[in-house]
Amino acid sequence: MFKKPILLIALSMIQCHVFSQNIPEPKGYMAYLATDKLTIDGKLEEANWQAANWSTPFLDIQGANFPVPNQLTQMKMLWDENFLFIGIKLNEKNIWATYTERESVIFHENDIEIFIDPDGDTHNYYEVEINALGTLWDLLLTKPYKNGGKPINGWNINDFEYAIHLDGSLNDPEDEDNYWSIEMAIPWKSLSQSGPSYKAPTNGDQWKINFSRVQWQIEPTENGYTKKINPQTGKSYPEDNWVWSPMGLINMHLPERWGYVQFSDIQVGQGNKLFVIDPDEQIKNELRKLYDAEKAFFTIQGHYTDQLTELNSNTPLSDVTIEATKSWFKISSPATSMGEYWFITEDSRVWKK
Repeated sequence: MFKKPILLIALSMIQCHVFSQNIPEPKGYMAYLATDKLTIDGKLEEANWQAANWSTPFLDIQGANFPVPNQLTQMKMLWDENFLFIGIKLNEKNIWATYTERESVIFHENDIEIFIDPDGDTHNYYEVEINALGTLWDLLLTKPYKNGGKPINGWNINDFEYAIHLDGSLNDPEDEDNYWSIEMAIPWKSLSQSGPSYKAPTNGDQWKINFSRVQWQIEPTENGYTKKINPQTGKSYPEDNWVWSPMGLINMHLPERWGYVQFSDIQVGQGNKLFVIDPDEQIKNELRKLYDAEKAFFTIQGHYTDQLTELNSNTPLSDVTIEATKSWFKISSPATSMGEYWFITEDSRVWKK
């Protein structure tokens, strides 16, 4: 009986696992130009905010096939030459927050989190966590944790403006609350590694972005609320993760799976434009599949390969170049723009030049 070589069997199994993952289609949001100065008070009452479209409701982080969140969460975005404006509304029957010190690990309680990767290379991306008290944790991630990335807690989002509005009472189990909302203005210069030479996005630019609401099961106490304990384990029940653009698994630190915000120069309320993913994103996704195949090959062989045939890949890319050593690789393929190429390396960074 014919038998496949052990290498091919193992590689095929690994690739099958990687490529068969049910990765939800990333969502897209059109952000239109704000025409008036916004008062950052958390209420989202100005005409510009009223004209902006709400996002689709947040879903379980794993996707639409998992239980629908029992409380509604939605966001909307605007922009101008100086700021990215974000408004989020979180329906909440029991508003709970106790952390007051900046840089606390806020997701150990209920919070809202924003993740932004301006250039979409999956490296040097930003995370902001805020609770209903307005306590902030802002950090820069050098690269995804899967690639050995480190969080830089010392990074601060300079000149960040934000405010919380509560429609209800904080930490009071005697009543039922309605919602809490947050409004923020993020300066473009704080989302740039270019210092004073930063620039705002231009019409049509697309950035990778996502939002995550961490929600714990809680119960009342004499002084407020505490996490509900599972009597079978003696520990608190695991938190829910409700996100705007589902990830397919419980891990927010896969920037390639986030959604997109596209910046339009249409003034908010003056028209709508259909969001269409940049065709280059498909090239990037195919390079990521080859990246996965290289990692699978390394798991078996202990080194990378520069031979596409050894990756057992059926890539639709017609022009692929691989450079590789024992511990390093770079894969490239032409971009849709003439004369430019997309690249991916063993640390998962993707860029074009």
